Amino acid sequence: MHLAHERTGSGPALVLIHGITEQRETWRPLIPPLAEHYDVVAVDLRGHGISPKGDTYDPLTLATDVHETLTELGIVAPLVVGHSLGGVVASAYASVARPRAVVNVDQPLALAAFKEGLGQLEPMLRGDLTSFNAAIDLVFESMMGPLPADEAARVKSLRRPDQDVVLGVWNVVLDSSSDELDAVVAALAGGITVPYLSLHGLDPGESYTTWLRKMIPSATVDVWPDQGHYPHLVQPDRFVERIVDFDRLDRT
Repeated sequence: MHLAHERTGSGPALVLIHGITEQRETWRPLIPPLAEHYDVVAVDLRGHGISPKGDTYDPLTLATDVHETLTELGIVAPLVVGHSLGGVVASAYASVARPRAVVNVDQPLALAAFKEGLGQLEPMLRGDLTSFNAAIDLVFESMMGPLPADEAARVKSLRRPDQDVVLGVWNVVLDSSSDELDAVVAALAGGITVPYLSLHGLDPGESYTTWLRKMIPSATVDVWPDQGHYPHLVQPDRFVERIVDFDRLDRT
């Protein structure tokens, strides 16, 4: 599927992938400073922003959409940066193409642990529209951290929760057993060999760091304590600097 996107800047290719219910515009504060260093492509995933809907929303399908769009643009070996759901898609991208490196912003890949929390909201997520929207609010409002009020309002205004799309994305978590989810993650991420930065504003704990490094030996884990689910928007200058440094080390 061809994804709606924008492209700006010059330099090595960098792709930005947003989180669930969001859109490429969520990355807006970071696009100009990143474009000083990179050929930046920001995409709307299928069912998000102004990209068309699809029949399925599994990570490999979403990653394939990104790859097909980049191929149409003549882009190879990008640095793929994803936040939240975008972090899963960025990780899956390494299964369908060969990125230069991957940056996963605040999305633990231990989906079995995510299932425990999400499962508590399943009746609301599958309920009527009022219940569904209340569940989405519960998910995000608990993770905003120290995001300034005006920026939090901007992000919320860009959120477009579509029940069919959200359930299409999360069904693999809701409908699978913990063992099945472990197998999904192993298939998704177990073959990643490119440099991989896992950057968290919500500390996933030392056990997760150990687990991830076993799953992806090339992984580096950064924790920015108490920065919430949007550390890249809480500290945009620091984030851009970290991306540039990580990529520079990868290319030297």
